[in-house]
Amino acid sequence: MTIIERYLAAWNETDAELRAKAVAELWTEDGVYTDPLANVTGHEAIAAVIAGAQQMFPGLVFTAGPLDDAHTNLVRFTWHLGPAGGEPIVVGFDVLDLAEDGRIRKTLGFLDKVPA
Repeated sequence: MTIIERYLAAWNETDAELRAKAVAELWTEDGVYTDPLANVTGHEAIAAVIAGAQQMFPGLVFTAGPLDDAHTNLVRFTWHLGPAGGEPIVVGFDVLDLAEDGRIRKTLGFLDKVPA
């Protein structure tokens, strides 16, 4: 499973314990997550942002968008949030800065399409 697949799986994980485990495996202890709605540091805070997104958009799932690219320690990709198999309601673009051990040191998120 690629880092993007693991990342999206963490965002889709509805079980709080499994989500916390996924976040700990993906991000460094001092990992940062920043987007237009959040700027947090650490596993607990990142897991809380994910839980908040799930509460805001219940029943919707994150899927990979058409773009992904990587070089050196950076990964960029688009993602969609919407009903399984349906049109996305939210579309975003994330950049991951990876640490030496392959975990995420920093996530920079951008929202390209949001509900009105």
